[in-house]
Amino acid sequence: MSARGVLLVNLGSPASTSVADVRRYLNQFLMDPYVIDLPWPARRLLVSLILATRPKQSAEAYASIWWDEGSPLVVLSRRVQQALQAKLDMPVELAMRYGQPSIERGILALAATPGVEEILFIPQYPQHADSTITTSIREAERVIAQHRLKVTLTVIPAFYDRESYMDALVTSARPHFEQPFDHLLMSYHGLPERHLRKADPTGSHCLNYPDCCERPSVAHATCYRAQCTAVSRAFASRMGLEAGRWSQAFQSRLGRAKWIEPYTEARIDELAAQGVKRLLVMCPAFVTDCIETLEEIGDRAREQFIEAGGEELVLIPCLNDHPQWIQTLAQWCRSEPVAL
Repeated sequence: MSARGVLLVNLGSPASTSVADVRRYLNQFLMDPYVIDLPWPARRLLVSLILATRPKQSAEAYASIWWDEGSPLVVLSRRVQQALQAKLDMPVELAMRYGQPSIERGILALAATPGVEEILFIPQYPQHADSTITTSIREAERVIAQHRLKVTLTVIPAFYDRESYMDALVTSARPHFEQPFDHLLMSYHGLPERHLRKADPTGSHCLNYPDCCERPSVAHATCYRAQCTAVSRAFASRMGLEAGRWSQAFQSRLGRAKWIEPYTEARIDELAAQGVKRLLVMCPAFVTDCIETLEEIGDRAREQFIEAGGEELVLIPCLNDHPQWIQTLAQWCRSEPVAL
């Protein structure tokens, strides 16, 4: 048995579409200080207010995209795990930062596998954010320390700039560009602006200039927006899309804080007003389709676009279990250096 085990980590999902399960999931998610970065008393108060109404609304949204097999995110992630396992001679486990299967369960399963001395930890997020990658790593470190496990944790960081990732993204999306379309919108999950500033090691670059994402800086190593912009430009270049034929925006705002712009909802209205009739939308912040892609874009954004005068919005699926993405993950698992 290989000395390396693999843990694929995604965000998570409620156990079911019941209001109780959705409330339980949202409570775990929103009480994470990496998600809502307020002191505990203020965070607890804010989350309590959110949980007074949000679970019912979210439960209805989940119900609208739920599959017979369960949560699309978990079902698709399980398919990725199984397809990857078929290509490797090392154990592959699946974990979610919130909900089940948990990171603790995945790490304990790998640590109990004979011969496994190292866990290759792969957060399924192309771009860096403390609310996705950092919180997942900290949870893994907590589990290893609490259980005094004799394993090494090797983390694959944000992979937005890996050629093999971009190859898989372009290959999976290309068939959708073989039909006529007017515009491509790349919609990324949003973040509060303060998250970008907190992640800026210089303390003086991110959001301090109108063109901060274009100015070279060490801050880009942890800047979510700069990494989103890099993916958008690389994808557009590879697809041969001229300026004006594509744009990027940010979705899924929560609360009253200022989030990074432009907002996807506003951009959709703008595009319809500009005469765009057939709109392609892809969500490169996700490698797996989930409520943010299937319901927020595939349902609500489509309805919004048509009401605003558009004719068709086509959601381009995420990488999911596309064969080239599975091959890419397998190559990383075989070749990633062990952390020292």
